[in-house]
Amino acid sequence: MRLRLSHALLFTALCAPACADDGGPAQTADTVSDTDTGGTPDTGGEPGFEVAQSAFSRDLDPAANDAELTTLVAGNTTFALDLYRWLRTDKPGDNLFYSPHSISVALAMTYAGARGTTADEMAATLHFDLADPTLHAAMNRLALALDSREDVEVPDGEPFTLRVSNAIWGLSGYPYGQPFIDTLALNYGAGLHLVDFVGNPEGSRETINSWISERTNKLIPELIPDGVIKPTTRMVLTNAIYFFAGWQTPFAKALTVKAPFANLGGTTSQVDLMTLPDTELPYASVDGHQVIELPYVGEDVSMVVILPAAGAFETFEASLDASRLTSLTQGLSRATGTLRMPKLTLKSKFSLAAVLKDLGMPTAFGDAADLSGIASAEHLFIQDVIHEGVVKVDEEGTEAAAATAVIVGTDSEPVSSFEMTVDRPYLFVIRDRPTGAILFVGRVVSME
Repeated sequence: MRLRLSHALLFTALCAPACADDGGPAQTADTVSDTDTGGTPDTGGEPGFEVAQSAFSRDLDPAANDAELTTLVAGNTTFALDLYRWLRTDKPGDNLFYSPHSISVALAMTYAGARGTTADEMAATLHFDLADPTLHAAMNRLALALDSREDVEVPDGEPFTLRVSNAIWGLSGYPYGQPFIDTLALNYGAGLHLVDFVGNPEGSRETINSWISERTNKLIPELIPDGVIKPTTRMVLTNAIYFFAGWQTPFAKALTVKAPFANLGGTTSQVDLMTLPDTELPYASVDGHQVIELPYVGEDVSMVVILPAAGAFETFEASLDASRLTSLTQGLSRATGTLRMPKLTLKSKFSLAAVLKDLGMPTAFGDAADLSGIASAEHLFIQDVIHEGVVKVDEEGTEAAAATAVIVGTDSEPVSSFEMTVDRPYLFVIRDRPTGAILFVGRVVSME
């Protein structure tokens, strides 16, 4: 059966019991049906939702310059590799796929409501090196840049979509803080969907999950688990990135053959090895490590495959940081050769609470947390951050999805030519080439 091409989607949810903000209540009386989306924040396109809007619409010309966008992307990349080092050390024998962009956006929205030590630790851990409100403006500019990728013209039959959308889910009639709501409306295009957490928490969960499932083409059918939405929940923030793309140069299905893949643990698996012969691509070979870039249609987004030298995978990935990744990608130059790599289906799911604490933001998860920018009438802190990623790679392109849930509550819970055959453990990233933003990161150590 023909694999549907790349719906690289990522969804981020923040569940927050939230009360009055330091700037007074948000206006929730003026509502619109979610079918009325013209010029309004994203609503999801399903009938029946009421949406309370900020007085501000999405800022389509954010006050973030090129240098500030570069700073944001550099910080996000550093966080992406910090996260990679922790996750691969935690479970060294496991494959891995996640979206650092999803996690950064989710936590940036959370950061908009953080204060004091909580905010300081989050900024340091996430490498948010821009001050408010410039950080959120830069996030907005990056999102708008990613949205613009859809404007490219591609050959007939070669699909490409990259779309970013956000929405907030809140309790009808509840006095949310206006500055927090306005920040999300201005910079994240998020409207406030009105649901009944108190009277119908399970129905609210199903409604949000249904919206997420629709936006992910059913790849993320249940982001928020049973029992997470409670009568004490006051807000859920959702973020989505939708990606659908074929390769600029597809692999010929007739050339795909069964071949051995050397797993990290010493065993060997038989895989479907795709072949791209006599093709010009960005390529580099550094100290025996091979790097190749596979553009998707339109060429603004690509997959970068990194194949460490035989026997050097663990040493290489232990040394991989943002600086080295940048150096590797900057060293790519056009070369003609043959690439062989396996078809891939990969899924990862994990909690990020422990890694975020270890990386430097423990306060947000404990009794000393200060999220009073979201709400000041109740004491809030992050209970958990759950992430799931799915990716499929075949001859025609890539399908991927990622989901993040940030749970906030009032009670705590603990060369000129090349020959490259990807037949052993390897890494890959899917990135936006004009900005350098890393959208997804993958680690393949076993094909069993």
